[in-house]
Amino acid sequence: MGGRQEAYPGAGAFRKGLFLVCCADSKRRELTQGGDRSMTTPAQARSLGWVIRSQYFLYFGVLGIFLPFFNLYCHRIGFSGMQIGVLSALRSVVSVVFPLVWGILADRYDCRRPIFIFCQFASTALWGLFLFTTDFHLMLAITVGYGIFFAPLIPFLETFTMEVLGARKQAYGKIRAWGSISFILTVLVLGKIVDLFSIRVILYLILAGAFLQALVSLLMPAPSRRKQLTPTLRPGLAGRKEALVFFLSAFLMLVSHGTYYGFFSIHLAELGFGGTFIGAAWALASSAEIIMMIRSDVLFKRFSLEKVLLFSFAVAILRWLLLAAASSPWPILAAQLLHAVTYGSFHMASILFIDRLAPDNAKTLGQALNNAVTYGLGMMVGFFVNGFFYETIGAHALFVFSALTALAGGLIFAAGCLRRRGPSASIAAP
Repeated sequence: MGGRQEAYPGAGAFRKGLFLVCCADSKRRELTQGGDRSMTTPAQARSLGWVIRSQYFLYFGVLGIFLPFFNLYCHRIGFSGMQIGVLSALRSVVSVVFPLVWGILADRYDCRRPIFIFCQFASTALWGLFLFTTDFHLMLAITVGYGIFFAPLIPFLETFTMEVLGARKQAYGKIRAWGSISFILTVLVLGKIVDLFSIRVILYLILAGAFLQALVSLLMPAPSRRKQLTPTLRPGLAGRKEALVFFLSAFLMLVSHGTYYGFFSIHLAELGFGGTFIGAAWALASSAEIIMMIRSDVLFKRFSLEKVLLFSFAVAILRWLLLAAASSPWPILAAQLLHAVTYGSFHMASILFIDRLAPDNAKTLGQALNNAVTYGLGMMVGFFVNGFFYETIGAHALFVFSALTALAGGLIFAAGCLRRRGPSASIAAP
């Protein structure tokens, strides 16, 4: 009715604008692809590989600045552990909701590419606002705005990668490894820069990296065209018990990472280590991860996704217990080597597991849901718990909590595998 339309003029304008943008992108695809429904030929896939690799390289280069040093920056400007935990958790709350919102829009209107590009530039612009304030409440507001547009970038990128790879999905790790290479180079160099200059330099470096990534996003390939545009996760994903079991166990796995991602750098600084060692510790973890990803095709040919995930839970328990007991350099560095499994193999198996379960018309939404439940909701709970208890019980006790949380996730996933009463499905299983 007329009155209802006038009550929400902004929503109508947004829908109309989104529809026009997606129609333009669809027309561009018809002209460039000749109406072919396949996303790329093998030759095109090879030529587009460098664009995908560049996106991973830049995304995780920025993350290599943000993860080790942004919370440390907040600590240096006077924020309490609780305030840092709230900032991190709020960022995670946004990461729960908005990947799903953007994923639904992308699958519904078949416009993943324009949304991806728009979110790149919008998030870059909003990050620049951090340069003008150190007020906690203003930084909360900026965090929300930035997170709304940053949240869908990685699930969208994972979906692009799966489509470009096509039947060669076992090679995912070799492409994703470029992100880890960037991460390790960044943290190694940045540790020395932070020791020499003010930690505030990270704000400018993240802004520069994000802007470059946004420019490269203009070269991203268009996704395949689909006959059915209405996204659905039933019965292909949400209606399957194995998917629900996976989401619950993966949620707990990421909760267990809350101490590491939220307070590992602060914990090392309070143990007396400088920026160079902190950067080296993060870099060592990424180095181990790179080796795992480069050899991912061998890993997934030999072992099922379920077995890889179960082993990752077991190694996570060991890693967090080592960090709980360690206060000297060598045990800490030894524990960092296990990042190859707790992140590397777990992440790759998770992406492939969801891609196997999600129907063709909901690939973007499937990866967005995975990202929302794990890196969104899981990290949010992990950050809240750690932010609340860090100053009272310390990092050593929180790493014990992390080990127990990983144990719970592993037991749930193992129980789910046993209840299926069938052989573990390989990556090639339908």
